[in-house]
This record gives sequence, structure tokens and C-alpha cells, in this order.
Amino acid sequence: MAVLVHVVITAVSVWIATALPGITLGGHDTTAKMLTLLAVSIIFGIVNAVLKPIAKTLGCLLYLLTLGLFGLIVNALLFWLTSYLAGQLHLPFHVGGFWPAFWGALIVTIVSSALHGIVRRTTYREQEY
Repeated sequence: MAVLVHVVITAVSVWIATALPGITLGGHDTTAKMLTLLAVSIIFGIVNAVLKPIAKTLGCLLYLLTLGLFGLIVNALLFWLTSYLAGQLHLPFHVGGFWPAFWGALIVTIVSSALHGIVRRTTYREQEY
């Protein structure tokens, strides 16, 4: 159940990021867009699960030298890679360059963190009663 909640939260975060210039979401109707967002969020989750630990390990010194700001670059590149993989799977999702990827990844991180916090707080309150 937790994985499903995480996928939905990521899909909502990616949907909000599509409001930025340079990030496009195609689809003929709402159902097609929702399915595309779910697929993109699954791809993004897999990319983050596989490549982010590798990037953190290889770029450890850069993380230290930049006080963690290098993580923003890594997130942008992973979001851009997600767009490329979505295109290879013929999904109508596209990120048009590094800067849209940078701002999109930042929005996805902020929104998903906020939504995860709300879900955790709600779950915790329900467990109290």
C-alpha cells in the first residue's frame, strides 16, 4: 500500500511540474494523462532507486564540497533521464532541457515532500485513536 501511495504522490508532483515551461504532458484525454503520469512516476522511482545511490557514491566529494547542492544537479539529470526513458517507451512526457529538468525536479521534490508529510501526519493521527 505504501508503494502505491508513493507512486500517486510522485504522479501528482510530476503533474504540478508540468505547469512549468519546457515540461510537457501529452495525451488525448484525462485518463490517458493520468496513466502517463503514473507510468512516469514509476519510471522516476526506478531511476532514483537504481542510479541515485550510484551518483551519490561517485559524487561524494562534490556533495561535500558544495554542501549538498550537487544533489540538485543530480536530481535534475535523473528527471531529464526519466523524460528520455518515457520517450523511449512512447509516453507523451517530455522535458525540454537541463533548466526545465532542474526546476521540475525541484518542484517534484518540494511537492512530494509536502504531500508525504501530510500523509504521514494523517496516518499517525488515525493510529492514535
